[in-house]
Amino acid sequence: MSHHPFAVTVAMIVHAGERFLMVEEWQQGRIRYNQPAGHLEPGESILAGAQRELLEETGLDIKLKQGVAIYQFEAPDNGTHFVRFTFCAEVPKPLATHPQDPDGDIIRCHWLTLSEIEALGEQLRSPMILASFKDYLAGARFELSTLKQQH
Repeated sequence: MSHHPFAVTVAMIVHAGERFLMVEEWQQGRIRYNQPAGHLEPGESILAGAQRELLEETGLDIKLKQGVAIYQFEAPDNGTHFVRFTFCAEVPKPLATHPQDPDGDIIRCHWLTLSEIEALGEQLRSPMILASFKDYLAGARFELSTLKQQH
């Protein structure tokens, strides 16, 4: 059996009216766009990881409302297998953001419409971004209590 790199990531859809929160980031020498997202750290619960990534990348401390979907994806460039837990939260209007990214990859945050996000095309970091927005808008949800952490 061959070994492939494996990563567990968490992502947040933050919705305000007709707009969604996106981060502009510097990745592998290019500007890319993503939802607030990142890798789960050792010993960290999935929900805590989602909250931490949202806070680090946007400066926002918003309570997760529900899960949207769990995605599996293999990156064509390096074969890394990703399992991505996507969550959602809603706010009444776009909020001011203050990235606190310890890695220094986040350039700025944007509140964009779905059509503006779709227009980013190849600048989107992953195909899971558009898939998760479409699932979210179609009403896909699961309760946070579905996720269990054993110690």
